[in-house]
Amino acid sequence: MAFEELKQRQSVMWGNGPYQNITETVSDIHALVIESLDPQPGVRWLDLACGTGAVAELAARADASVTGVDLAPVLIETAKQRAQEHRLEIDYRVGDCEQLALDDAAYDRVSSTCGIMFAPDHAATAHELARVVAPGGRIALANWTPEGGVGQMFKMMGPFLPTPPPGAGSPFAWGREEVVRQLLGDAFELDIEQRVSTLNVPTGEDYWQLFSSSYGPTKTAAEALDGARRDQLHQTWVDFFDSRYWSDGGVSHPREYLLVVGTRR
Repeated sequence: MAFEELKQRQSVMWGNGPYQNITETVSDIHALVIESLDPQPGVRWLDLACGTGAVAELAARADASVTGVDLAPVLIETAKQRAQEHRLEIDYRVGDCEQLALDDAAYDRVSSTCGIMFAPDHAATAHELARVVAPGGRIALANWTPEGGVGQMFKMMGPFLPTPPPGAGSPFAWGREEVVRQLLGDAFELDIEQRVSTLNVPTGEDYWQLFSSSYGPTKTAAEALDGARRDQLHQTWVDFFDSRYWSDGGVSHPREYLLVVGTRR
């Protein structure tokens, strides 16, 4: 499968289900990304892989001039509806972070919360980040680490997921400091630190019900399996969380991520 075919599938996958339910489980990360970039009135702000618009909305409430880009048309439609409901002026567009239809040096701030890491061509994504940020502009990225809770969750799901095409980078490479510095260090002065966002749910079954209904990768994987294999994924998921992350009468899932803040040279 070529990257373009993969991205077409991703554009459908990420819009498969009410993603806003998942967005609300990482609101602490959204707040930290916003704090790191300090939105100000009139600042030109780009949120990449914007999903249903959580970070874009926060920046717009601070009177930044906000553009949101996502590969999934369904998510962009949801984001537009939310902006209209909240009376926020946000320029939402369907787009590919590997080849942005945006001018050079057009933005003072660029953010992405657990988003651009899923684009298969990491070098192309890094090139576009550097291209669209104005000199002295800043970026803030949150990227799940491979050893952390989300990385381990995807490892658990691995046997039930399609094999990625040759050459596609692992999303979790963006969660390694040395990789981020290699990708972005020539263009940005970087400050990188590891943070943790913990999701608490009553049981592994509750976690399954949330993610199998609302999280594109899990929902799409489950729907692609026959009955027996789907039941196997379901049981594997529940056992994974109940056995590994049970604490004080519930499931407590620490999700480690890198917070990458950079200033364009």
